[in-house]
Amino acid sequence: MIQTASMVLRSGTKLLRDAIGDGANRDARILMAHMMGIPADRLTLELSRTITPTQVSQFEHMIKRRAAHEPVSHIIGKRDFWKHEFKVTPDVLDPRPETETLVELALRGPAPQSILDLGTGSGCILLSLLAEYPEARGLGTDMSGKALNVAQENAAALGLADRVSFIQADWFSGLSGRFDLIVSNPPYITAAEMDELSSDVRDYEPHQALTPGGDGLSSYRTLAASLAHFLAPAGRALFEIGYKQGPDVVAIFRDAGFTEVNLHKDLAGHDRIVTVS
Repeated sequence: MIQTASMVLRSGTKLLRDAIGDGANRDARILMAHMMGIPADRLTLELSRTITPTQVSQFEHMIKRRAAHEPVSHIIGKRDFWKHEFKVTPDVLDPRPETETLVELALRGPAPQSILDLGTGSGCILLSLLAEYPEARGLGTDMSGKALNVAQENAAALGLADRVSFIQADWFSGLSGRFDLIVSNPPYITAAEMDELSSDVRDYEPHQALTPGGDGLSSYRTLAASLAHFLAPAGRALFEIGYKQGPDVVAIFRDAGFTEVNLHKDLAGHDRIVTVS
């Protein structure tokens, strides 16, 4: 039986809608475009194309994976963030739109010569900033060697490998020097909130990148205790936070001796970034 992409997409979308509800149409279209090797925004123009039985099987397999709540980014191995496409694996956090708020705020300040990204994961924050600041050099740290491998691949794919280094480190441990811009999206989900996460996140993303346990604030306490030793005199630091944590994180940095501590909201109106200078 000859099948067009439209026919197969329709049946796959129905299966996915029964499994995950909202977002099924979008996800099915992304998976179909990936299977066909075309940009998602061209899919409508290609839906009349006949696809092979092998392609049908590939698409159906991806739909089954998504129906089991595996993130789309893990299935296709990539995620758009800021202005670029990043490789994503189960070893790194799936870059999220709200994290782009951190990049946007960082770009409002003076151009840095040196950038430090603590807990870099896929490298999406650091590499996005380096692409915007062609004179800057960057250093990304992470406790996960597998995450650093992903970040290095992303740096090479974006042509930034000559301006960035990655090292395995626990926050500031083993580092030296001062940086004009320090950024981080640390683990901040509380132990209690982990059970409330969607299975897409809880079952597929690295737990050490999601939660430090307890009240979710231990990463900020560690960062605040050492930040003054690594931030250049006129430097800035930006940290992503959980939307309920704003006052607590601001207090942590002020108690550490910083007077310029500010809270910023994301596009949804939630507290999302704390800036320190």
